[in-house]
This record gives sequence, structure tokens and C-alpha cells, in this order.
Amino acid sequence: MPTRPHSDGSAGDVDYEPLAGGYASYRRPDPRIERAIAEALAGSRTVLNVGAGAGSYEPLDREVTAVEPSASMRAQRPAERPAIDATAESLPFNDDTFDASMATFSVHQWSDVEAGLREMRRVTRGPVAILTGDPATIEQFWLTDYAPEVMATEASRYPAIDRIADALGGDVDVVVVPIPVDCIDGFNQAYYGRPELLLDAGARAANSAWTFVGPDVEARFVRKLAADLDSGAWDEKYGQLREQREFDGALRLVVARPASRA
Repeated sequence: MPTRPHSDGSAGDVDYEPLAGGYASYRRPDPRIERAIAEALAGSRTVLNVGAGAGSYEPLDREVTAVEPSASMRAQRPAERPAIDATAESLPFNDDTFDASMATFSVHQWSDVEAGLREMRRVTRGPVAILTGDPATIEQFWLTDYAPEVMATEASRYPAIDRIADALGGDVDVVVVPIPVDCIDGFNQAYYGRPELLLDAGARAANSAWTFVGPDVEARFVRKLAADLDSGAWDEKYGQLREQREFDGALRLVVARPASRA
């Protein structure tokens, strides 16, 4: 049985109780990313959302069952869309209960990734869709110049894409999900063309990797980025990103379907 070391009940390496309020404000579902997930879930009526948080990216036109171990995250959900207090590693459902299942930005929080993915596959008849970051490419981003500790932390926490695919089995597609320049889901790479927004402490607080690096790293980041924006040094090196409508960063959608039968 996975342990639950945090005050909010979450089973991963971050206590979301002090962070939860910022997630509602800064981590809103982006409709373009939402469309990619909807396409992966096409044809399903019942959907399980694992590590569901406040409900971002849940398809409102389906019958969704949400699982979320963090009490503070569950408290942010609409009253008509409650979540079950459970973990990915021990889902309280029978085999093949759901047409499809999904997890968005949560797999890196699980205490046992393989166990959680096997559980999702066990309770799902059709596709399992995992929205995550590719640790092999996360550090290929301008933020590495300013807060390398943050990007190294993100890279170390996200499981390798092959690891996710192997645990799910079946027929697996890995889709690069383009990040729009005006993305309203404020993960770090969502600010690729809007660096000023990461000077906002709330924007950083809505990305759990910042909680690992300490205030000294944050203060250095703010000083250096603010100075480079004032001097034009950031724009001289990266200014073309402001005009780039999409960025092929680390965002990946892993979609696993049961193996085809001959």
C-alpha cells in the first residue's frame, strides 16, 4: 500500500496543501491541449481521471469518475464533480470498469509509476491517455539558463516516455503536443514566449518543481531574468519565441490501447 506522507493526503513528493490555491488560478485547462486529449478519448462514454486535481482537462461531455488523494485539491472541485480519495497504485474498481482513462500532469507524482499505470490498464477497456513531460527534452528550454536547478528537478521527476509505454503495454502512440504561445495552463514551458509572466511568484508556485529549489534559487532567477529583460539580453537571444505561435517542447500525450487481435 503506498504511503501518504503529506498533510493533504497526497502520495507523491509534494505537499499540495500550500500550493492548491495557485493551481486554480494559474493552471487552467488550455482548449488546444484539451482537444488533443479529447481525440485520444474519442468513442468513450465512461472515463476515469487519475490524479484528477481540481478537474482540469476532464471531458464534460462524458461520465467521469475522478480519483484524487490530495484533500486540498479535492476541495477545489465543483460540488457536482467530486473526487474519490484514492491513489493510482490502488484503484478501488473492478477490472475493465471504464471505457477509457486519463491522467494529466500527475504521473510524476505517483509513489510507484509502474503500479499506477498497471492499475489504470487493469480497470480500463479502451485507451489510456497520459499527458506528461518528456524528461529527455525538458531542459532544452531557455529557463535552463536562469534556473537550471528547476529544470533538472523537472527532468529527474518525470518518468521516461518508454517507461510509461512499457508499463501500459498494448499499442502505444506518443504525440508531441504543441504548446501555444498564449497557453493558459501555466506549466513552466507555457511561458516560452512570455518570460515576464514567470517573474510572478504565483506563476512559479503553480509549478511544483520550484518547491524543491529553495528561495535563494528563486531570488537569483528573478534578479537575473528581470535584469536581462530590462537590458534586452533575453530578447536578443530568445526574442524570436515571442512571435512563434507554437513551441514543440516537452509536452507529450501517451495513448495506449489494448493490443490488436489478429
